[in-house]
Amino acid sequence: MLHLPFNHTITLILITVIVSLVAFSNRALMNRLIFWPPAMQRGQFDRFITHGFVHADGAHLLFNMITLFFFGSIIESFYRQYFYDLGFVLFYLGGLIFAILPSYLQHKNDTHWASLGASGAVSAVLFAYILFEPWKLIFVFFIPVPAIIFAVLYIAYSIWSGKRGNSNINHSAHLWGAAYGVITTIIIEPRLISHFIQKLLHIPY
Repeated sequence: MLHLPFNHTITLILITVIVSLVAFSNRALMNRLIFWPPAMQRGQFDRFITHGFVHADGAHLLFNMITLFFFGSIIESFYRQYFYDLGFVLFYLGGLIFAILPSYLQHKNDTHWASLGASGAVSAVLFAYILFEPWKLIFVFFIPVPAIIFAVLYIAYSIWSGKRGNSNINHSAHLWGAAYGVITTIIIEPRLISHFIQKLLHIPY
């Protein structure tokens, strides 16, 4: 009989899927959880966290949760040794907050701007993983791409798309989430810098 490891990654995925699916058909719930700057002026600072548990549509939810599923458990095994076994949960929630902060500062007086989704925290998880295994293959739309190559393309695309500003995707959150994942993980374990460089210099192909 197959037993899935019921770890914090799986728990976060289940909570996110359930809340997102309910919010798809419950506009009142979606409006209460989404990141909307004017709500901060009413003291609803929980939205810094709650916006990461609702998504725009099924594809948005699926992409984020698949990425979290494949890379979350690996990073969780590193972070759980800190903060009384809650290291990964704190890292993930911190990613949600850190990734959205620059957007909040930019749009805090904009009543027409809102953001949602776990992409900031998921980017943090993915880029933390790349520190450990820069040459491992990541499958992007079923195409194998070395993790470090994907990272460079991902950052370049996010910067380019963010400057164009003609989509509903919060590319800023992707970039700041990635930065948070790298910086926080290095602060926790500075030896990862030399580990990353050594891995990078030994191309396995």
